[in-house]
Amino acid sequence: MAAKVHATTMQAAQVHRFGQALVLAEIERPEPGPGQILVRTEACGVCHTDLHAAQGDWPLKPALPFTPGHEGIGIVVALGAGVAGGRSGVREGDRVGVPWLYSACGHCEFCLAAREPVCDQAQFGGYTRNGGFAEYIVADPGYVARIPAGLSPRAAAPLICAGVTSYKGLKETVARPGEWVVVSGVGGLGHLAVQYARAMGLKVCAVDVDDGKLAHATRLGAEAVVNARGDDPVAEVRKATGGGAHGALITAPSLPAFAQGVAMTRKHGTCVLVGLPPGEFPTPLFDVVARCITVRGSFVGNRRDMAEALAFGAAGAVHADIELQPLSAINEVFTRLAAGQVPSRVVLDFAA
Repeated sequence: MAAKVHATTMQAAQVHRFGQALVLAEIERPEPGPGQILVRTEACGVCHTDLHAAQGDWPLKPALPFTPGHEGIGIVVALGAGVAGGRSGVREGDRVGVPWLYSACGHCEFCLAAREPVCDQAQFGGYTRNGGFAEYIVADPGYVARIPAGLSPRAAAPLICAGVTSYKGLKETVARPGEWVVVSGVGGLGHLAVQYARAMGLKVCAVDVDDGKLAHATRLGAEAVVNARGDDPVAEVRKATGGGAHGALITAPSLPAFAQGVAMTRKHGTCVLVGLPPGEFPTPLFDVVARCITVRGSFVGNRRDMAEALAFGAAGAVHADIELQPLSAINEVFTRLAAGQVPSRVVLDFAA
């Protein structure tokens, strides 16, 4: 049984004004309401989505003030009324993750089809609900990620967002073992996608504009690498893969990468879009129609995808490259993230 929580305040990093530095403050510790749990944060990954949230970049903006962070991992320290003995099976002392999909209605056509991330009533951690840039998080026990034994909180944090997003995207390519996938962008998501693809029996062609990241992709198991700044990267990919990839996963937040990704997909292949660059996607309609290419968006993953993505991590098949920082460094981390100076994933270490 976990120790009871006695402190009435906690440290948190909050957005008070869009586009401004986060405010590090001592605020009131939340209490779990009926059907909720309280999680003591051990680690929380920092995602580019957190930066978008803090900047107010997207049409649906969070209500101010709010606490970002949707890769929070921690220990359940209190249960709200009605949780004990409930269907979620969550107990005090369990290690869980509070992910981007904070909750959903559970009964609409999308939830019933295991497509809960697109539920019209879905709530999102660190966006419409306060997230993991704080010492405690209130969560919905029906939607937390169950962290497997042997997977540390720091190692698990990136997997409950970057991990499940890249893994689900690869599943959406419908590429089969032995077939080729292109992973475009070998950053925080892409370096995990290379590893998931290899663990799934796929052959990987990694594409990036950074030779250092491409070298890293090779070390992670990519059979081919192509620099997108080359004279004809599409031709290089088609040559390396024998006609183009059966599936392409575009993680890079770059419109040119999206257009290249479609061109790198072979006939009857599937190009999956995960990155979210600003602007409109210039879809090459003739190529899509004439080559019978499927272009598909993929938005994080459902709860089964989450369990599978974490299982790969627990088995040692996937390791996120992480840089540990204290919560107090979050504004410096955001500055570096905005400048493209974070090569993989930063994890806020609350043990520090």
